[in-house]
Amino acid sequence: MNSILAAFMFFTRLPLWRVVNPPKEAYSNVVVYWPLVGWLTGGAAALIMLGLSAVMPWLPAIVIGLICRLLITGSLHEDGLADFCDAFGCGGSRERMLAIMKDSHIGTYGVIGLILYYILTVSLLAEMTPWVGACVFFAADSFARFCGAQTIGFLHYARPEGPKNGITYSGMSPGQRILCAIFGVVPLLISSYFIGYRLLFACVLPVLAIIFLLALMRRKLGGYTGDCCGAAYLICEVMFLVGASVSYFLTLI
Repeated sequence: MNSILAAFMFFTRLPLWRVVNPPKEAYSNVVVYWPLVGWLTGGAAALIMLGLSAVMPWLPAIVIGLICRLLITGSLHEDGLADFCDAFGCGGSRERMLAIMKDSHIGTYGVIGLILYYILTVSLLAEMTPWVGACVFFAADSFARFCGAQTIGFLHYARPEGPKNGITYSGMSPGQRILCAIFGVVPLLISSYFIGYRLLFACVLPVLAIIFLLALMRRKLGGYTGDCCGAAYLICEVMFLVGASVSYFLTLI
């Protein structure tokens, strides 16, 4: 239970610290419950999108839903995506790329990466009906977090000095991998039940994306950083939306 509470405290801005104080050791396993956090963030954003679509056009409803998710997470993962794009966009040695990711300033590649992420996310959802779009987004959030969690499951931390927050994440045991997968897949199965099991094909692209990203991180950095985890999650989420859009489009032709 402490690790679950720690996960919600770490990955969101919910003021749970006012009522609970998990031990520091509980944070070492938060990645196992990262997809579970997606039940809240993806579910809240999807409900807001769907609810607002009844009183306003679907496009602004999507944007407001995404803004609400940003407020819940504190833009934690978007910061990671920007740093990841800056580092891999500029390239160079392993040390230079790690230094770029540690820099608090955002560069050209980071700005471009965030713009492309939101353009793709909004445009892909906008082409779906509100009901389908909300279900797809709910499924995408948790499944993409499960994919992003594989960075810690298969790679070592890249910085020799360790994470700057002082928390060392534990590798996942077989049981924890199964638990993480369950948390990532349940929203997908629920959404598939309501909008059709073609949605399951949307998993193919994020799985291929995380395989590619793991190989890229291993080759360029020799491991992962927190920024890599956040970037992997958002990239896999977009890939899920692309796959869902293709599946949804094929049902119409």
